[in-house]
Amino acid sequence: MARPQRHYSIDEYFAVEAMSALRHEFFDGEIFAMAGGSQNHNEIAINLRNAMSSLARSHGCRSFVSDVRLRTPGGLYTYPDSMVVRGKAELTNDRLETLTNPVVLAKVLSTSTRDYDRGQKFDLYRSIPSLRDYLLVDQFTVSIEHRWLDGSIWSSASHASREAQFRLAGLPVTIRVSEVREHRA
Repeated sequence: MARPQRHYSIDEYFAVEAMSALRHEFFDGEIFAMAGGSQNHNEIAINLRNAMSSLARSHGCRSFVSDVRLRTPGGLYTYPDSMVVRGKAELTNDRLETLTNPVVLAKVLSTSTRDYDRGQKFDLYRSIPSLRDYLLVDQFTVSIEHRWLDGSIWSSASHASREAQFRLAGLPVTIRVSEVREHRA
């Protein structure tokens, strides 16, 4: 006989987070350990942050990498690979620092989570009132999917060339694919 799934409280989640070297995602009473990324994943995440940081700073924004937690209105607590906040960072009243107002979120796709990142996670992300852009970067091929809020409709375009570039909806910033997919020897 299968044991029923244990549901955790938000306080239990924060206790796990405070004591663990690993990062965890929390949603609907479940806690999931977030696996470490590959070297390629890490390099792309750093490139994303660097590409957005230098451009965003001149527009009153701050960029963050995967060590900063985010909470969605639907109750997902997670760590995007990169995010940008315009103006003042808005935090939850939780005992551990958690942001709530990104304008741009970016995720480097892994084989095990790509469907979740494109589907359910995006559904939870797009409920964030401040969010205007969501970037999904494939770590195995040159491919960036840019989803953006156009009025009240989410639109999407894929960019599969290092020469491609696209403009963010939430910031007057243009991202070049080559900046994100740059590899150092």
